[in-house]
Amino acid sequence: MIFRELELERAYVIDLEPREDERGFNARSWCRREFEEHGIPVDIAQANVIYNRHLGTLRGMHRQAPPHAESKLFRCTRGAVFDAIVDLRPGSRTYGRWTGVELRAEDYRMLFVPEQFGQGFITLADDTELTYQVSEFYEPGHELGFRYDDRAFAIEWPIEVAVISEKDRSWPPFEADSAGAGGGTA
Repeated sequence: MIFRELELERAYVIDLEPREDERGFNARSWCRREFEEHGIPVDIAQANVIYNRHLGTLRGMHRQAPPHAESKLFRCTRGAVFDAIVDLRPGSRTYGRWTGVELRAEDYRMLFVPEQFGQGFITLADDTELTYQVSEFYEPGHELGFRYDDRAFAIEWPIEVAVISEKDRSWPPFEADSAGAGGGTA
């Protein structure tokens, strides 16, 4: 695997290194030793699949509050997404900044999202599927979120939102997040 740290500290894009022959290829998508060498938490509590029927489906922006904060490892297995992450770790030198990564099934690329980051994505194709692993169990009482179009971060989504859940549309502005560390500027 090839690890490339993003401009938000502790967030990584991880490219698989396929070993090919006439049959196809084999590539490692998880290796505790390699992840530990990059300081990435190695405990995995859950593995999930997300399927999205339509282009322009937005899910986010989500995170869990401590002590149930979770890191996540995303990979697109069908279709494509633009995945946006926001650093919400108090005291981080990149606090309040966001970045976006395009994940396409044919690229075999993964995105590691550290604890206390806001995360969401928009689908760039119909019938898009992602797998992701998380370091903590989902705890509904610790779920936090903010609107995908929150002016505190001004995330530049590449396409218009066509489908969004009522829950994701109804998240309050980040400043109103009582469990967060306050507002931030992008």
